[in-house]
Amino acid sequence: MHGHQMRLLAEEEHIDMWTGITVGAVYGALKRLESEKLITAVRTERSGNYPERRVFDITQAGREALAEVRAETLTRIEIRHDPVDLALTRLDLDSLDELAGVVSDRLDEYRRRLTEREEHLAAIATYLTTAELVTVTHATDLLRAEITFHERLSAAVPQIVADELSRKDQS
Repeated sequence: MHGHQMRLLAEEEHIDMWTGITVGAVYGALKRLESEKLITAVRTERSGNYPERRVFDITQAGREALAEVRAETLTRIEIRHDPVDLALTRLDLDSLDELAGVVSDRLDEYRRRLTEREEHLAAIATYLTTAELVTVTHATDLLRAEITFHERLSAAVPQIVADELSRKDQS
């Protein structure tokens, strides 16, 4: 395929919904993959008045790298620590009165993102394979988990503030 075909496929496949790649990043990714010899230009095509386009194919090294990444990704379980957790355990005592508002704003934003994602998913669901649909809904599950956490955090804010203030008084 040439870059424009890949970009169109990326839009059609809604890669922004289930990867960290935006459609606009396709050309930069192609340049990087070519410089790393994971893909190679095999010919140039011209159709009508469109500019010439380089058609790419995956190299053997690219196939091997892809197989390695796929195998590692499918077997590795990774729970990443959220920087918010550290920030919550090291609160600024002079800003404790802002904590409830910050948590509320975060909760509202997670709810907004969930609604937006569910609406988008409903619009594209008929175009997705079963594997893609399950994969895309994983992100909505993660958003729901964040909402649950933030609801619990919101309920605990008064106790967190009281605890932090009692520690301040002890020092």
